[in-house]
Amino acid sequence: MPTLPADALLGPRPNRVAIRRALLSVSNKTGLAGLATALHQLGVQLISTGGTAAALREAGLPVTSVEDITKFPEMLDGRVKTLHPAVHGGLLARRDRDDQMTALAAAGFEPIDLLVVNLYPFVETLQKEGVGYQEVIEHIDIGGPAMLRAAAKNHDGVAAVVDPDDYNSLISELEAHGSLGFAFRQTLAAKAFAHTAAYDGAIANFLTGLPALTSAAAQANNTIEPQSPHEASALPRIFTLQVTQRQAMRYGENPHQSAAFYALSGAAPGCLGGYEQLQGRALSFNNLADADAAWSCVRSLTGPSCVIVKHANPCGVALGGSALEAYQRALATDPTSAFGGILAFNVALDGPAATAISSQFAEVIIAPSYSQAALAVFAAKQNLRLLTVPLGQETAISSGLDIKRISGGLLLQTPDRNTLVAADFRCVTLQQPSAQQIDDLLFAWKVATWVKSNAIVFCRSGQTLGVGAGQMSRLDSARIASIKAEQAGLSLQGAVVASDAFFPFRDGLDVVADAGAAAVVQPGGSVRDDEVIAAANERGIAMVYTGMRHFRH
Repeated sequence: MPTLPADALLGPRPNRVAIRRALLSVSNKTGLAGLATALHQLGVQLISTGGTAAALREAGLPVTSVEDITKFPEMLDGRVKTLHPAVHGGLLARRDRDDQMTALAAAGFEPIDLLVVNLYPFVETLQKEGVGYQEVIEHIDIGGPAMLRAAAKNHDGVAAVVDPDDYNSLISELEAHGSLGFAFRQTLAAKAFAHTAAYDGAIANFLTGLPALTSAAAQANNTIEPQSPHEASALPRIFTLQVTQRQAMRYGENPHQSAAFYALSGAAPGCLGGYEQLQGRALSFNNLADADAAWSCVRSLTGPSCVIVKHANPCGVALGGSALEAYQRALATDPTSAFGGILAFNVALDGPAATAISSQFAEVIIAPSYSQAALAVFAAKQNLRLLTVPLGQETAISSGLDIKRISGGLLLQTPDRNTLVAADFRCVTLQQPSAQQIDDLLFAWKVATWVKSNAIVFCRSGQTLGVGAGQMSRLDSARIASIKAEQAGLSLQGAVVASDAFFPFRDGLDVVADAGAAAVVQPGGSVRDDEVIAAANERGIAMVYTGMRHFRH
């Protein structure tokens, strides 16, 4: 970005702008009536379009229709209504140029001092189940972005408001001063341009992610064809990303690194990035990285569950009849590693669970909600960070892309969704798994999805018993997992084991069998599969294949 001289950036401009005429045209009508009422009481003339005008009239407010100032009716089913010199001239005319103001008046138009616009819900429409292609296209806003860009460009004399969260500060500024200051208008302008950039980016991502040609059947049915996640065409050819700095941090992974947390625009509810912090010190870079691993894992489980994460890996995961029982069972896996860990729950935390948790040192706790009794218990630990995140819909959250940065570029992939069910298992051994073992294998397989590769996870009755993570050798992961169980005093006799990828040799299978494993789940696909199957048969172990691996780097 080029650096401009200070005098070019800070030249003369009007300090404050009085608001006499406002154009309101919003898709999201949150706070609209309150804003319009306050503007009317301040003597501002309200101009509006279609549904917004109807909503304001229903609220008992006087409204001038856009058609009354353009002298031209809406056309093309509303596609053209604000694309007119009466609107854009009123927004773009420079107040410091007598010639432009004279030309505006000569045309019979008046200045528009305030624009309140938010756009057709394109992203929300795209996320709807079974949405048709034409419906998505019709939710590409044209007039809204054009007006926003005009008003934001001319912020020397016009205020552009795109976010309902700014309504209160707008009215407060007007009530306190009778006008809007330049710094306030500049902030709004920057937000408007960021909003239109994100909006256009979402459209470009959608269009460049579609196949070059749709089938005749899809065209006839006006549908968007589902694409295989294995096809490169499932990803946009041009990818536009917008993130907003939400929190500056003291440092990054290490004290000599600067860092900040940026939230993705349009992230679905249930993503960790939408957290609310209830108490505790500011979150660190590593806190958030570990919290994401914990929250992602616990969200994938059914029934009251607890996940304890340390250094991005689950060190204890368990189901229970309650949050308390789930916590106690998860902690039992590896109480040593749990010290200073991140705890995540997929159910509300109550008083008994909070009391038990408060006896250990934890950095962060995440849950959908907390009872008043739990909050009272945690209040005594002022540094403990409490986060709330709604569970959200898995389909919405997993509709995004997983992004990893490399030097000079980004790696994009579709999310690793573990939707495996028991019917997907293929038993390859003489010994068949029991019904209880199948349940445990499914649980172990879900946990292994969130453990860094190479991953080996021992489980029994909805509880992890030993976790081996992030080793260069799968054999070493298997040994570490059994050592962890031994250190925690947990027996592995009759346990099940999940391996996130195939066993390349029989030695890894022999290690888990020696530790006491009775059943194994793995993807299969090794050139030595026959050797590993023979080893399982020799040891009397049941082994099932999934046909899908879950590397996590």
